[in-house]
Amino acid sequence: MIAKKKILITGASSGFGLGAAIELARQGHQVVAAAETWPQVRDLRADAESAGVRLEAIKLNLLDKIDIAHAASYDPDVLVLNAGIMESGSVLDIPMERVRELFEINVFGHIQLVQSVVPNMVKRKSGKVVWTSSMGGILVIPFVGIYCATKHAIEAIAGSMKAELEPYGVKVATINPGIFGTGFNDTGAESHVQWYQAERAIVPMPDFGSSLENQADLQDMISAMVQVISTEEHLYRTMRPLDTIDIAKQWQEMEWTQNS
Repeated sequence: MIAKKKILITGASSGFGLGAAIELARQGHQVVAAAETWPQVRDLRADAESAGVRLEAIKLNLLDKIDIAHAASYDPDVLVLNAGIMESGSVLDIPMERVRELFEINVFGHIQLVQSVVPNMVKRKSGKVVWTSSMGGILVIPFVGIYCATKHAIEAIAGSMKAELEPYGVKVATINPGIFGTGFNDTGAESHVQWYQAERAIVPMPDFGSSLENQADLQDMISAMVQVISTEEHLYRTMRPLDTIDIAKQWQEMEWTQNS
């Protein structure tokens, strides 16, 4: 029987975060589901009610220190760092404002939350931190290179945390989704339209259309994510769909053999 836990999930207003929050609440865990804005919080409450589960929805903008302090006050057994944004654009063309925003939300805001929550886990010598990384944390996808860079950063941070916290009974794991039909990839693929001008681009943007076809069913990732969050024994890295694991390993091998 799985022990019931208090679980704080960032980025729970849609996609994997929403699906995991609802399923974990259905299993009887005390779920604190965080969303960036108040309208998203209200929608999250409605989604939970529609699913017939009870959870606590809170506002958590990762760039707001007051929000972070409020979230940390819940003192969870499991912290799931799932919020994230994607911006497309070549490394030469993407505006620095977008680069900084990606790192502020995907990386720095979550580090601030970790530093606010995890010290209590260390004190009681129990707890778990689950980072939502990406297949893009292992390999690189051209024209979303800055997003991949934030996920590579997460891989380094999570790996370091695993070694640092293991002596104190705190576990660390990563979730590495491939291309799933959450809408996240579609939004990221068109995000550059806010600033991109083809006639001025140093490296013109490609058409992402074909790469967004036949995206996987997100329930596969949600089920794996729930298992990692709620159980004691699991792999450090969980990647889905399963065929993405081979793609990631082949990429890593290629990096050792390809010419510059």
